[in-house]
Amino acid sequence: MNFEVKRPEFKSDIYNILDFGAKSEAEFNNREAIQKAIDTCSENGGGIVFIPNGFYLTGPIELKDNVNLNLANNAYVKFTKSKEEYPLKFTEYEGIVRIRAKSPISAEGKNNIAITGKGIMDGSGDLWRGVKQFKLTSKQWDRRLKKSPYVIEGKEGGIWCPTKTYYEGVLKGEPDYNDPKVLEIAAENYDVYRPVFLSLIKCNKVLIQDVTLCNSPAWNVHPLYCTNFTMDGATIKNPAYAQNGDGIDLESCQNCEITNTVFAVGDDGICIKSGKNRKARETKIPTKNVWIHDCKVYNAHGGFVVGSEMSRGVSNILVENCIFAGTDIGVRFKSAIGRGGVVEDITIRNITMTDIIEEAFIFTMGYVLVNIEDENEGKVTVMADDVPEFKNIHLENIICDHAKTAIKINGLKELPIHDIDFTNVTVHADNALNLSLCKDIKFTNTTIITTDEVKRLSNECLSVE
Repeated sequence: MNFEVKRPEFKSDIYNILDFGAKSEAEFNNREAIQKAIDTCSENGGGIVFIPNGFYLTGPIELKDNVNLNLANNAYVKFTKSKEEYPLKFTEYEGIVRIRAKSPISAEGKNNIAITGKGIMDGSGDLWRGVKQFKLTSKQWDRRLKKSPYVIEGKEGGIWCPTKTYYEGVLKGEPDYNDPKVLEIAAENYDVYRPVFLSLIKCNKVLIQDVTLCNSPAWNVHPLYCTNFTMDGATIKNPAYAQNGDGIDLESCQNCEITNTVFAVGDDGICIKSGKNRKARETKIPTKNVWIHDCKVYNAHGGFVVGSEMSRGVSNILVENCIFAGTDIGVRFKSAIGRGGVVEDITIRNITMTDIIEEAFIFTMGYVLVNIEDENEGKVTVMADDVPEFKNIHLENIICDHAKTAIKINGLKELPIHDIDFTNVTVHADNALNLSLCKDIKFTNTTIITTDEVKRLSNECLSVE
């Protein structure tokens, strides 16, 4: 790699949370004790805040400079859910400014921080998330109805709501963001504004190592505007039915490494983002210089994903030596008119995929329909900067055991997807190619095996209007 990812370093001083009043008891809230240990450690120049074996209930905590929050092998930290402990705030979510509840774990503008150790941190996402009926078995659905009777009827059988406030909040929709009392109004239904589990904003030298982060209210790990971010040997886990249960969403970050990590989540596994639409493009911070290697992704919407929020640009990404098993899609690039931004210079190699439900590879500009309105006439107006671009993407040494469709590429009339290379790729699939609005799609020693034919593509370059 042509860049360096700097890892944090810490003093050896240890601050045991038990010395700050923590208790391994089912009903005792350890938030004050854990936060006091973190604060004291940081004030004294940093070190290790140690969580020993045991069960620790806690409210939201904030990481501070030079602190390594270290969990013993059999430490289990479970986060509470309450209106008082999780106030609403404005933050960036899904690429734009949104109202969200305070995250269970957060850090903003911090330097030299880490969460390490083989223990478990549980975000109690089941207390926050609605669940779509079609994603559950009948027994699972019945269990939820015993916990809460609130259901929003829908096309696919309805959405179970964990609380009355969540139910009413979904029906109301989000309040007017221009109202000066918007946070106060939204607070009546605070739990519909599900937070990401671990929120890291404008942090430098961050390490997530060995720990299990599970059961997130929304996305699991969300580094935003961070530099020198490392995830090594972690386990990121959510139920397969977890709505918005992404594993990691690396957004507008630079110089990052994700390695030796296992993802089994309810949405995209490893996802690269960089803001959404025109407003995001005012902030010139792309996602670039990212090395993802030796990871495994199970039961996700996508194994490796770029987008759909990629408006500030994505470049210089290497993904290698990974396994994607049972994901909806293997390699997924998604965007739409309105996003703008350029995704380029990405290499994906030495990948094994198996039991892919839909496409092994998909590059699509039709992820969502975006309305871009002229302020004066209300007409849809597309400017040059609104048109996203995918180019210079290299895929090599990849085997997919089975998929519904091998390769799908659907671009835009305004700017076709272009310069995508497939080298030494073999895919077993029900269907071979679905190409439109793309050019210079190059195949070298690529084989697609369907029930009807074996398609061998070598030194071919396809362009489809």
